[in-house]
Amino acid sequence: MRLKSLAWTISFVVGLLTALPAWAEPGIPAVALTTNPDGSQEYTVTIQILAIMTMLTLLPAAVMMMTCFTRIIIVFSITRQAMGLQQSPSNQIMIGLALFLTFFIMTPVLEKIHTTALMPYINEEVTSLEALKLAEKPIKDFMLGQTREDDIALFVRISGKTDIEGPDDLPISIVVPAFVTSELKTAFQIGFLIFIPFLILDMVVASVLMAMGMMMLSPIIISLPFKIMLFVLVDGWSLIIGTLASSFNV
Repeated sequence: MRLKSLAWTISFVVGLLTALPAWAEPGIPAVALTTNPDGSQEYTVTIQILAIMTMLTLLPAAVMMMTCFTRIIIVFSITRQAMGLQQSPSNQIMIGLALFLTFFIMTPVLEKIHTTALMPYINEEVTSLEALKLAEKPIKDFMLGQTREDDIALFVRISGKTDIEGPDDLPISIVVPAFVTSELKTAFQIGFLIFIPFLILDMVVASVLMAMGMMMLSPIIISLPFKIMLFVLVDGWSLIIGTLASSFNV
């Protein structure tokens, strides 16, 4: 039995080695570099697809750092904390609302990318590198429209670049951190203005409880229903969403 099993194993290995040349016949080239008439170089479609699939792993970071998502989710979180609510609305609801609101606000930018970069690339009018540069301009213009000049100057000074004469010369490596810094500042400014009415209401309730001698009762328990009622009466979510949507220069 052992000799029979050994014979079957040897036959299988020999057959496998015999079939290897047939399997190794060239099909779609995995790596190929094509030189264009203008001197630029372009990789084969297989490598391009691999690069696109790799870039998709960075898509969540790009959505958070290069769109209006950061400002929206921070304002929503501060609003929930100002009302004294810990789990309502839940994180999933706030992230979902912030994501769809981001798509709504970024629609003009996405349409520009679709028109100027994606369609020419699909129609084979431009190369992949040219399409990437064309897609970079609308999102870069959007970020520059929301970024403070002081933040841009800060990162230009840190980078040590001296050949930047205007916004068109700014690399994306400087625009993105400057944009995120400005978004954080703006989000906390909006959150501060939202926090003030709820803070005043908490102070009024705490003063009333102390005047009544009910110092052992937490003011948050009493003020929470009033804050929710106030937020509903003034249609708070519509005001916040409308303010956020109008605060972007698209």
